[in-house]
Amino acid sequence: MSTFQVSLVSPEALVFAGEADQVDLPGIEGDFGVLAGHAPIVAMLRPGIVTLAAGGITLRFVVLGGLAEFSQEELTVLADTAESVGDFDLAGFTAQIEEMEKSLTAMAPDDGLDRAIAKLDHYKSIERDLSSYTTTAF
Repeated sequence: MSTFQVSLVSPEALVFAGEADQVDLPGIEGDFGVLAGHAPIVAMLRPGIVTLAAGGITLRFVVLGGLAEFSQEELTVLADTAESVGDFDLAGFTAQIEEMEKSLTAMAPDDGLDRAIAKLDHYKSIERDLSSYTTTAF
């Protein structure tokens, strides 16, 4: 399988740089995968899990939004925040979700509420995914 260069960057650090066989990304219009030879694309990311496959190894990273660009056999992911699943603070994230749920009751029913509910749904999806990763070996 052909490989391509991947860079996953957050404002704090270069989280990953190297070759990959495939990268699956959480796009705002739905999840999508990138392989070598993919058509050039620029896509906004929603909060979710980035899965990177390289040489039989699978790496997973939590991103809380951002932008992905693939062109000339190079994928660049500019994440709002990015952290490997193994380093991610699931307990702190669960507490953040609980706070988000409490704050929804005080919000006015407008577009801000809709965005907050959508963000909460994405965060809960991440929490479910991470909980399943910790109960199964990978």
